[in-house]
Amino acid sequence: MDTRQLKTLIAIAEHGTFAKAAEAVGLTPSAVSQQIQSLETEVRAELFDRSTRPSTLNAHGLQMLEAARSLVRSADDIVDAISGRTISGTFTIGSVRSSALSLLPSAIVALKADFPDLRIKLHVANTDELLNDVMSGRLDCAMVAEYSGIPSALRWRPFINEPLLVIAPYSTPDMSGLEMLSTMPYVRFNSKFRLAQIIEIELAKTGVVPNLIAEIDTIASVVSCVIHGLGVSVAPWIALKDVAVPIVSVPFGDPQILRQIGFLERRAGTRTSVIDRLHEHLVRLSHPYGIAR
Repeated sequence: MDTRQLKTLIAIAEHGTFAKAAEAVGLTPSAVSQQIQSLETEVRAELFDRSTRPSTLNAHGLQMLEAARSLVRSADDIVDAISGRTISGTFTIGSVRSSALSLLPSAIVALKADFPDLRIKLHVANTDELLNDVMSGRLDCAMVAEYSGIPSALRWRPFINEPLLVIAPYSTPDMSGLEMLSTMPYVRFNSKFRLAQIIEIELAKTGVVPNLIAEIDTIASVVSCVIHGLGVSVAPWIALKDVAVPIVSVPFGDPQILRQIGFLERRAGTRTSVIDRLHEHLVRLSHPYGIAR
């Protein structure tokens, strides 16, 4: 099986048509068609539904596409290792829409300095989609909050164990987190994310019935409401890391609630050295709550 054929298949999937793929890989459309026909002959199956315009990948084609991405990446990495060539190609990171996403730009800039020939891409989606994309090889790794039921083919690698905090406007008198939640207006983080569930479960344990003043679906907006004096809330440490104005924060939960964030990666993945370095940068950016390997 020729990796050039596999790269052509990937190009068709990414660009949508044989003609656009031909431009991307520097071939004529007829040469692209010949490569795909040769690949179909080798795997003894049609990979495209040619009854549509443009032709689209069928079930066999989608299965072949996942394998092609993994095989091409592995082949490129082997050549890099044997030739002593610097690590290159494309490295794709996934992430949930989390406050931890704010750490990634600095980490990616540092990673780019480590591997200047590496093209780094970021894809944001929900946890289930990211898990499937890591499994299939569409992503090299994905940043998610602690996750149960991880498939055996994947590895979980946490980089931070961050505390949750009750936050209040800077003018708030000295009191415990429980007192703040009991007596002050409450800005609720209302989301399907696991973090919102963790907060609600702990609040229920305390028996506190907050005086709800607002329901917000992003942590950044929750923090903004608190800073401007609307009320109190609960937020992870990362969400406060770069807040430039003074804010009151005290531990949430007894004992204090912590949550881990980390990476999902394939156990048989070929980008371990890059993920190792990315992990190191995120641990550094997460000080003092980073989790070293």
